[in-house]
Order: sequence, then structure tokens, then C-alpha cells
Amino acid sequence: MSLTKEDDIQKMLVCKTHLGTRNCNHQIKRYVFRRTGDGIHIIHLGKTWEKVMVAARAIVAIENPADIIVASQRPYGSRAVLKFSQYTGALAMAGRWMPGTLTNQITTKFMEPRLLIVTDPRTDSQAIREASYASIPVIALVDTDSPLQNVDVAIPANNKGKESIALLYWLLAREVLYLRGTLSRGMEWEVMVDSFFWRDPEELMRQDEENEFQGETWTAPKPAAQEDWSAPAATESWADASAGAGDGSWEAPAAAGGDDWSA
Repeated sequence: MSLTKEDDIQKMLVCKTHLGTRNCNHQIKRYVFRRTGDGIHIIHLGKTWEKVMVAARAIVAIENPADIIVASQRPYGSRAVLKFSQYTGALAMAGRWMPGTLTNQITTKFMEPRLLIVTDPRTDSQAIREASYASIPVIALVDTDSPLQNVDVAIPANNKGKESIALLYWLLAREVLYLRGTLSRGMEWEVMVDSFFWRDPEELMRQDEENEFQGETWTAPKPAAQEDWSAPAATESWADASAGAGDGSWEAPAAAGGDDWSA
């Protein structure tokens, strides 16, 4: 387990999960390791890893995975949320949160989950507020400046970088599969972290255009057919042409009714 923890922390360092913000909430101070000269708070990754394990055990405690909602209004977390729900069976809600999803029973999208997972308590504040009204426990990725009201399990991490968000959801999904027995701890998970990364649609379109341009094979135009100058030139008979064109003799008398210039 220690080796796995060291590998996971190394991945967190690469994905800049430890980088916080210049502001620090008083409830997050216990998760802050130190502060840099620039004023940026550094998050203690050992505690982050431990809270990921705690969150995974809370997720596994829910018997029906469909009773878990994973929400993310932050665009960087939309793909990670969808991938997490794909491998764990949870219900993903990427994008705008529909108000009244957990409180208004008249709406067609009304749901009664047993657990709510959010990417950012500030952007997903509507979902957390509704979960508090319905007494639903909340797991949240929190930064150093995030509010912790109505959050039951806080995972201290950088929730503003696309790499950091993707890695945390990847670690959470892998640990859930380990605890459920779907995946053995002795073997590596074949799913790469890159599949959880958010990708810019415009960048994907540019890559597709570049691939299409590189895939096209340039063919040189065919050379024009060369004329054989050694062949004898075809000669035309002017006598035949004059015969076919009618009576073209200059000695023939002028037609009657012509203009009389002597008049």
C-alpha cells in the first residue's frame, strides 16, 4: 500500500494537485503544508491521498451505484465526471445544474440520491445547498479558498486545473473498483489518466484537420502527351477545298443586279 501511495503522490505532483491559491480558508489550514514566497499555499498531498481513500469507502458503502450523483459545472471537470460515472456506475451531471433537482418533486428530473459528489463547492453551490435541504451527504474537491459549509468529506486539492481534477477522479474510480473487488490490487488499472483529461473542442478540430491534411497523398500531375515531331505532317489539298466550297473563280462574271458604278 505504501508503494501505491508513493506512486499516487508522484502523479499528484506531476498534475500540480498540490498547488493552492493565495487565499486560505481557516477550515483548510490543517490541510496546508506551507506557503511559498509568492504567497501560494501548498496542499499536503499525504492528507489528500488519505481523504481520497475515505471518500472511496463512502462511495462503496452505497449499494446501488445509481444512487450516487457526480456533478461538475466547471468545464474542466465535465469529461472526468462522465468517465468516473462510466467506470463506477454513478449518475453524471456535467454542465449546468438544474435548480430543484433534489427539492422540487414536480419536475421530471427530480432525483433522490444517497450521495452527492461535486468538483468545486463554489461553482456547485446550488447542488450543495439542495443536498443540505434533503440531508444528502456531500463529497467535494476543495481548494484552499473553497467554502466548506454543508460539505461532509472534503478532498483538499487543486480543483482548478484540468490535470488535477482528472487525476483525482481517476484515483477515486480506481479505489472504488479495488474496494468492490472488480479490480485486483495486484494488477494495474489499464485505463490511462489521459482519458479523464478535459479536451478543448477547438483544439480537437485543429488536430483532426491536421491529421486529414497529413493523410492526403500528393500526386504529381500527369505529363501532357508529347507530340511526335518526327511523323510527317498531314498536307491539305487546296484544290479539293476550293472545289468543295463551290464556284470560287475570280474570272466569273458579276451577278446581275449589281451596283453600276458608271451611272
